Amino acid sequence: MHARELKLVPHIPLPLEALSELTSNLHWTWDRQTQRLFKSLDPRTWQKTGDPLQVIAAITPAGWQMLADDPTIVAATRHAADRLRSAMTDPRWFQARAQSPLELVAYFSPEFGISETLPQYAGGLGVLAGDHLKAASDLGVPLAAIGLLYDEGYFRQSLNADGLQQERFPPLDPHSLPLHATDVQIAVDMAGDLVRANVWRAQVGRVALYLLDTNVAGNSTEAAAITDRLYGGDSEHRLRQEIVLGIGGVRALRALGLAPQVFHTNEGHAGFLSLERARELVVSGLTFGEAIQAVRAGGLFTTHTPVQAGIDRFTRELMEKYFGEFAQECACTLDELIAIGQHEVVLPDETEQDKPVHDTPFNMAVMGLRLAGHANGVAQLHGRVSRTMFAGLWPNVPVDDVPICAITNGVHATTWVGEHIAPLLAQSVGPYWYEADAAAWRGVDRLDAHDVWVARAKGRAELVAFVRSRIGNDPLNPNALTIGFARRFATYKRATLLLSQPERLRALLLQSDHPVQFVFAGKAHPADQAGKDMIRDIELFARQLEVSHRFVFVPDYDMAVARAMYHGCDVWLNNPRRPLEACGTSGMKAALNGALNCSILDGWWDECYDGNNGWAIESVADAELNDTDLVARDQFEADSLFDLLEHEIVPLFYGVGAGTGNGSGLPHGWLEKMKNNWRSLGPFVNAARMVRDYTTELYEPAAAAALVTRP
Repeated sequence: MHARELKLVPHIPLPLEALSELTSNLHWTWDRQTQRLFKSLDPRTWQKTGDPLQVIAAITPAGWQMLADDPTIVAATRHAADRLRSAMTDPRWFQARAQSPLELVAYFSPEFGISETLPQYAGGLGVLAGDHLKAASDLGVPLAAIGLLYDEGYFRQSLNADGLQQERFPPLDPHSLPLHATDVQIAVDMAGDLVRANVWRAQVGRVALYLLDTNVAGNSTEAAAITDRLYGGDSEHRLRQEIVLGIGGVRALRALGLAPQVFHTNEGHAGFLSLERARELVVSGLTFGEAIQAVRAGGLFTTHTPVQAGIDRFTRELMEKYFGEFAQECACTLDELIAIGQHEVVLPDETEQDKPVHDTPFNMAVMGLRLAGHANGVAQLHGRVSRTMFAGLWPNVPVDDVPICAITNGVHATTWVGEHIAPLLAQSVGPYWYEADAAAWRGVDRLDAHDVWVARAKGRAELVAFVRSRIGNDPLNPNALTIGFARRFATYKRATLLLSQPERLRALLLQSDHPVQFVFAGKAHPADQAGKDMIRDIELFARQLEVSHRFVFVPDYDMAVARAMYHGCDVWLNNPRRPLEACGTSGMKAALNGALNCSILDGWWDECYDGNNGWAIESVADAELNDTDLVARDQFEADSLFDLLEHEIVPLFYGVGAGTGNGSGLPHGWLEKMKNNWRSLGPFVNAARMVRDYTTELYEPAAAAALVTRP
């Protein structure tokens, strides 16, 4: 039974409409009280799936009658529904900004990690987008989101007998997902093929997320396959997806009757939205140049990559195929349109004076920056890297003045913090700890050491149980120092850095008095053989008999695996090659759960590490090694990591202090570092701070400019 059918069940006094509302609101299903309610409806199905829809579907008519006769269940359902309605309608932070010019933001992204029950995400970009929507809802920021509904989402992962990643792409039925049909359909010309897309809505608190689906009756086989798979296919397939996302997304907003002032492009994949907006303005009477200026006023572009290789590029041949007629509708030549995504380059054998313009690929980030009046990176270091990376677009501007600012990412705290930690934060920081300021977070100093240690032990024990249920044997020790590494397996993240010194690693793992254990998880892109090789190397090391009980790889990484690891790991490991980590929010989620970060000073950690809230792995920038010698660099940074583990981290975790009463026999140095971690990071790494920053520093200025230029 689908949640939307609950109201059709007759003669049952249980407030079924309330359950339907709760089940279909993806943000509210993260609420702990709501989760406890669904668990009480059917504990076995909840334990197995964690999916409210499947819980509802599993309950028989007789089961519904039993639940309706339980006054506790009825009261809990009504209470949860009241809290949902309050969260959806009560004034929040934004409603107090009486003079704000902002009316509506349109937030475009190719993926959204809202919940594992809606598998439309691959990694950090999507999870960040999901956290952005949840925080916008919490703060009452007026925002609507646009993405694609993929038939297969991202792949499911398993490992074969040789430790190699295997991918499965199970099909998804939109009618079995927490989605609502809008009955809106839009069309986009795709090189002479009229592609129709249905628009679905996922409700994320107050925020509506609209997803476009081309698997529509009447479409050609090629058209129907456009939204087949997240990050699948060749360059042309990617281009077709991005046309639907950008151009189709704007048309969907218009068909829904929405008129955003601000268009926020989360990475370059949706960048064609700006060309569609320009086309609209040309049709209304502006010249192409005037339309571009008007579009820029309300445009915001967020870049998430510090390397050129991470940016989509398309050949002139493809652009001509798909944008020849579109350029005519924009009253410009194809060359003028393509030039928006190009910039001058000088080949090594040419003189500076020649400076010819070559037939360079169409660069989605270049277009995004050119058509946005505001642009930002996602950490302060990433902002500096981005200003250097794209300085050529502003040839007469000093690098430090390149107009790309930075707003450091944050994470949606209540999504990621476990039930073992949240009560402690509510007790010490306040009931709204997830939005609290630095003064409130100093309340963690009042926490009882014993309570904190018991809570951490509970999270670690739950992680051990989770891992054992996933991999089918009996590894890990619930009392051992547990170090986690979970993320996308890209080569620059160096998941195998520890394996570069296997004997030193074995010595750590096999200590009898101070045991250390590692939990790894993550996926490599199906086309990334180097990433797959790293997974294989970790898995094969984990299969060695003498270390298999203390070194594990958990397959099929998703949000559920991530949460278990954030809740249970004592240390969060991150060792990328600086400065290739744009932000890297996994460490933020672990930190809010009381885990201590051990990381290269890259991404967010570069600005947040203070010497007392975790550890910094010394990098080549500090040692002044030749950065081009990657072998020497990896060796140096691996040495630094092992030194920290051997001489600081392990001794501190097992260093029992004297203490008195409940605090006797506890590692007080470690617990003090945990409090430093919370005190310094709690008010900063949450997504509420991030969205407030976006609103005041970018959304509202863009909205004010858009009001002036609105045709």
